[in-house]
Formats: sequence, C-alpha cells, structure tokens
Amino acid sequence: MTQHEKAISAVTWGFMMALTVSQIASSFWLYNQADLEVLRNVGWITLWGAGFCGVAPIFTLRRKGGVSKEQSYIHMTILVDSGIYAVVRHPQYLSFMLLNTGLMLVAQHGLITVLGVVAIGLDYLIALEADREAIVKFGDDYKLYRDRVPRVNFLTGLVRLLRRGRQSR
Repeated sequence: MTQHEKAISAVTWGFMMALTVSQIASSFWLYNQADLEVLRNVGWITLWGAGFCGVAPIFTLRRKGGVSKEQSYIHMTILVDSGIYAVVRHPQYLSFMLLNTGLMLVAQHGLITVLGVVAIGLDYLIALEADREAIVKFGDDYKLYRDRVPRVNFLTGLVRLLRRGRQSR
C-alpha cells in the first residue's frame, strides 16, 4: 500500500468513526422518536449482534491467528478461516454496520439514519481495502477463502457453512 493509499484509508477510517460516534451520541437525545416498538426491539437485537461480531474475532484471532502474546490480536500471521471467520471474512466491519443499523432502528430519526447510511458505506469501503491487503499478505490462500466466505453477509455465510458441512459428511 502506498503512502497515499494509507492516508486515504486513515481518513476514511477516521470519518467513519466520527460518523459512528456522532450517531451514538445523537441517539441518546433522539431515542425512539417514531415510537415504533417493533423497530426499537429489532434495533436492540441488532445491537447485541453487533457486540457479538465485534468481540468474537478478538478471541478467535488471538487463539488461532499465530499472534504473539506481546502483540495485538490484529497482527495475525496465519489466515484464520474457522469460528466466526468461517461465516464472514470481516466480522468486525460487520459489527460496525450492525451497530449503525441498530442505532437507526432504535433512534428512528432521520439524522441518525443519514449518519448511519454514510458510515455503513464507509465501513464497506474499508472492508474492500482489507480484502486487498489480505491478498497481499496471504496470497492465493486468501483468494480461495474469499471465494468460499462472503465479506460481511452473515446469512449467506451461514448457508454456505451449512452446505460445506453437509458436503463433508
């Protein structure tokens, strides 16, 4: 990755985080504006899913990614394709997308929706860049993994995982 690409990536990440933090803060004041209980409840379930997708990779990568004890879990040396990584390639970016979606459903306000939609778009762009970086780091193994496991589509990932399980019997 060139210095220019790194700078663009850092700006994209920073802007996405600023939007997400703004969305979280605004949700406290704009909570449940439309008073639609079903949407609010689905939003809370979505937020719990975001929490799971955000935390599960930490344990999976630490345990299976060849990370030394002194380093952060993100410094894996082994391509991990099990656990949550057998379902989606980028669970932590999915986590941010679910967080943004959950906040939109819980707050039910136009401002929160606009912030969330833009943040989700940036999350997706960051996930695309992460795929490019992983191909450089892991090569053809990552390309095969990429063909097997969806980027952030959890439902498609579950269906594919179940099919792979049936085929291996």
